[in-house]
Formats: sequence, structure tokens, C-alpha cells
Amino acid sequence: MDSVEQIIAKQAISELSCRYMRGLDRLDRELLMDVFWDDAYCEYGFINGDPKVFIDFALGSLAEHKANHHMIGNTLIEFSDGQAYGEVYFNAYHKVPSGDGWDDVIIAGRYLDRYEERNGEWKFIYRSERVDFSHTRATNNPYMEMAPDSLFGSRQDDAVYDLAARHKSA
Repeated sequence: MDSVEQIIAKQAISELSCRYMRGLDRLDRELLMDVFWDDAYCEYGFINGDPKVFIDFALGSLAEHKANHHMIGNTLIEFSDGQAYGEVYFNAYHKVPSGDGWDDVIIAGRYLDRYEERNGEWKFIYRSERVDFSHTRATNNPYMEMAPDSLFGSRQDDAVYDLAARHKSA
């Protein structure tokens, strides 16, 4: 693979992680299924199996959360013997129900991936999550209380899906 092909492949592979994160945050099953090959393997420790097993578990778990926000950090993609391998740092915020209201749970770590190209399209063939740290505390949202008219994110009806709204003008 020459340098230009590697750059194009790296961009396509990087966008897989972005689409994966959007799928989690927006509870978008179709988008999540689309980033994996059907014969992929997901290894998270607490859940291992094919993409459908993982996605069913993840969407079921995240559905009870008030909000999620997954961020991608350092992304290193390397090629070896016709395969692509990735280490992708993440920081994931979860607002989860607790006895007194809501807790903020922050989980940070890395995805260790293998990507495969089939018919010119890259997708995950293996994804594993390695947690490096987590933090939980009671939710404290002074901004949301002080600025209730702000535009907030949501799930499946999030503004990201409304492209027509981005054509507004003054």
C-alpha cells in the first residue's frame, strides 16, 4: 500500500470510530451495526461476542442513562501484512441514575482494534476496550440550571440528524 492509499485508509478507519461513538451516544443501532463486519468479534471483558451481542448489550445499558458523551483522543493506525491495527484513546461520560438522582461516571481507556478492508470498504473485524481509569461522583449541573434555554443534545431525535436545520440564515 503506497503512502496516499495509507492516508485514505487511515481517514476511513478513523471515521469508523467517530461513527461508533455517535451510534453509542445517539442509541443508533443501524449506525453501530454498519461499522462492524458481520463476522467481527467484540471483546470487552464484561461482554464478548459478535457485534449484535455487544450492540444489544450496549444499547440496553445506555438507554437508562440520561446522557452519554464519548470522545476520541490519540489515534494510532498501523498497517502490517495487509491488515490495519489501531489504538484509539477514549473518554466516555455517562449520566446514570442513582439513589439520589444522577451520578456522573467517566471512563477512560483505549480501544485496541483490527480493521479489514473488503470491496474497498474498511470496517471493524475486532474491537477490544481497555479501561485505564474511571471516576464517579454525584451530578452537579449548575450550567444547565443557569442556562435552561441552551440547546442540549438528545438521543435518537438529536439535531445531528436534521440536516435541513443547518440551512437557517439570519
